[in-house]
Amino acid sequence: MVETIQYGIDHVSWYRYSFPSRRCSMSLCLRPGETPSQRLAGFDIETEPPTSLQQEVDCFGNIKYNLNIYREHTSLRIRARSKVRKLPVAPLPDGIGRGAWEEIRGWKTSFHSWDFLLAGALSKPTTALDAFVGRQGIKPDNDPLVSLLRLSDTLYHSFEYVPGSTSTASPIEHILESGRGVCQDYAHVMIAIVRSWGIPARYVMGYFYDAALAGGESEEHSTHAWVECLLPRLGWVGFDPTNQSFADERHIPVAVGRDFQDVSPTRGVLFGGGETRLDIDVRMRT
Repeated sequence: MVETIQYGIDHVSWYRYSFPSRRCSMSLCLRPGETPSQRLAGFDIETEPPTSLQQEVDCFGNIKYNLNIYREHTSLRIRARSKVRKLPVAPLPDGIGRGAWEEIRGWKTSFHSWDFLLAGALSKPTTALDAFVGRQGIKPDNDPLVSLLRLSDTLYHSFEYVPGSTSTASPIEHILESGRGVCQDYAHVMIAIVRSWGIPARYVMGYFYDAALAGGESEEHSTHAWVECLLPRLGWVGFDPTNQSFADERHIPVAVGRDFQDVSPTRGVLFGGGETRLDIDVRMRT
């Protein structure tokens, strides 16, 4: 019998304004996705002030919710609670064999995963990236899977994880020049390099459970980000350069996109409100 792991996830986003807001319109990307190794056992969103939510599916297949508040309010608290069941992830082979690069090169002439081959706003080639690739001696190997694993390991050892060192709008130059960043920066750098090799790569926003934390509960201040790459015979394979690992039972994907801008957990516009403070609290348990 296959053993599953069930996670409980409590994600709170709390916006507080210096002046009352007259209206707020937002898109919420908080519902974990369904994959062959992941099943959603429960999900709900509640807001304060309360309002109705309209569900939609975006062009990448992510389920999102539209929120509109048309009355004066001084804060907005969004709480999403999820129950997710994870199946064990099958081990990967040592490589995918001869002919893989030829098949990948053939994808350039079709619309197959076209969105994940083009440069993105936060994951585009730059002179800083070219210099980094040269210094680190980064280049594809004879096997695409081996090449991706080595790239992920190189990024893990090249950068220092420093919370607050970049923002959600930071281009990859920031981490390349300072050597410091967070998970989304690692992911954006890897995506830019992988796409330059002709391999489709997409940004994954989700959660990561750290079992090393005491008490069986993982307390984080944000979501997590990693990369999925499309490979012949394997499909989409997840790589987490921040944690030097493949995506496994600890990774709970919520949404996929070209980069962070496609899958921001909360995104929208505010009418009035003055300066805004956002506090995020993510708690996970098994």
